[in-house]
Amino acid sequence: MVCVTSPDPFRVIFVCTGNICRSPMAEVVFRDLAERQGLGSRIVSRSAGTGDWHLGEQADRRTIDSLARRGYDGSHHRARQFTAASFADNDLIVALDRTHERILREWAHDEDEEGKVTLLLSFAPDTGLDVPDPYYAGEDMFDSVLGMIEAAARGLFRQLEPALRLNRTTSRVMRDPDHEDLS
Repeated sequence: MVCVTSPDPFRVIFVCTGNICRSPMAEVVFRDLAERQGLGSRIVSRSAGTGDWHLGEQADRRTIDSLARRGYDGSHHRARQFTAASFADNDLIVALDRTHERILREWAHDEDEEGKVTLLLSFAPDTGLDVPDPYYAGEDMFDSVLGMIEAAARGLFRQLEPALRLNRTTSRVMRDPDHEDLS
């Protein structure tokens, strides 16, 4: 039996309501974590919204500013909507609150798709379950939300990192000793 480790990157998508506040923050933070750990080529970090109100727009200015204050660049973001194809296009679907989680599970066509959905704050113990929507709040709330997202993104990355490092360094073919060498 021959088992070859996939060279494909792990694809994660963060989902909020309009894809202009919370999910772009998570996308940028998670991508930055991967890049700083030398695993940027092993992860594709995306984001989307459950709604279509902001398609093609930049992230909210307060999101971009909050990210910039912490050294991240969110200026290239353009809002997208989560679609049925997003299930197949991603390995993990991370909801920013329980409303998004419920919607995504309802949109799933089968148990495999539903099994890809998780809550971001499940990776940050003692923070609650929902990342609050800062849209109707001030600048301080955006900074607070970013702090929650950073903590949870680090927790998620810690969960994925061992497999990402293994897959990056193991492109060799593993052979079953009970079977003939096929090379």
